[in-house]
Amino acid sequence: MAVAKNILDGNKNEWALLRRHKSEDIFGIQLTGGDPELITRAAEIINHQTQVDFIDLNIGCPIDAMFNAGAGSALMGKTNKLREAIQGINYVTDCPLTIKLRTGIYKNKNIAHKLLPKFDDWGVQLSTLHGRSREQRYTKLADYDYIKTCVDELGDRQMALYGNGDIFSWEEYYQKKEYSGVSGIMIGRGALIKPWIFKEIKERQNYDIQASERLEIMNEFCKFGLEHWGTDTVGVNTTRRYLCDWQSFLHRYIPIGLMEVLPQKINDRPPVYFGRNELETLMASPKASDWIKLTEKTILGPAPESFTFTPKHKANAYEG
Repeated sequence: MAVAKNILDGNKNEWALLRRHKSEDIFGIQLTGGDPELITRAAEIINHQTQVDFIDLNIGCPIDAMFNAGAGSALMGKTNKLREAIQGINYVTDCPLTIKLRTGIYKNKNIAHKLLPKFDDWGVQLSTLHGRSREQRYTKLADYDYIKTCVDELGDRQMALYGNGDIFSWEEYYQKKEYSGVSGIMIGRGALIKPWIFKEIKERQNYDIQASERLEIMNEFCKFGLEHWGTDTVGVNTTRRYLCDWQSFLHRYIPIGLMEVLPQKINDRPPVYFGRNELETLMASPKASDWIKLTEKTILGPAPESFTFTPKHKANAYEG
C-alpha cells in the first residue's frame, strides 16, 4: 500500500513499492490517501512512470494514523471525496481501477452495500470486500453472509466483486466462494502464513510441506532481499529483519502431519508443540529470539551479537 502524498514527495521507500520484479506476471499498485487531488496526481505518475496492470484504491486500511489523516477506511464515510478520487484516477489513467474496502467503519453499521453500486456507476471494474468493519480490525470471523448480501445487491451490474477474510485452505476457498456468489476471493494473511496456499487451491489438495522445504522458501526470500538491499552488512541485516517480520506470520502454520482435524483455521492458536524434527520445532516458536536463530539457518548466516528484533504485530512474540 503506497501513500499518495509520499509518492508525490519523492519518498524513496514509497517509490520502492512501485517497482515491479521481473518474476511478477501481473502487477498492481495499491494506493491510498485522504485528498482526492493528491490521489489523482499520484495515480497519473504511476500510470506514466511504472509498469502497472491495475491500480487498487485502498479504502479499507484500519490503521489509526491513516484513518486520522482521512485515508484508508475513513474514505468510506466521505462519499464526495471518494467519488472525486475514483473519477480522477479513471480520468488520468488507462489501466483498470479496483477498490479494497471493509463492511463499514463501525461494527454493526454496514455501509458497503450502499457504496458498491456507486462504484460501478463511477467506473470501478472490481471491488474486494473484507468481511469486517474498521472497528473490528481482525477480531471476529469475516462476515460472508454480508458479502453474499452485497453480491445480491449488485445483481447483474458489470463490476466484479471479490470477497476477503479468513481463507486458509482450499476447502474454505471453494466453500465461501460458492456460498457467497463472489467472482473470486483475495487472500492476505493466509498467503503470509502458508505461501503454497495458491497451489493447494489450484490443485484442490493439502500439502504437508516439510521443514526443509519451508527453509528453502525462506532462502528464496533471502535471495530476493539480498538482490534488493545488497550483500553488505546493512543489506544482510535488513533482509534478516524482514525475514523476522515474516516469521511473525510463518510460525502460525501447523504442519498437516501433526494435525488431528483438517483444515487448520487461520485464527487457531495452538499450544506449544514439538515438531517432527528440531527445525520444525524451531519454526513453530512464537518467540522473536527464536526467529533470529532461525534466520541463522538460512543463507544469511550468523546474526551479529548486537542484532535485535521487536515484532510489529502484537503477539506472544513480545515475550521473546
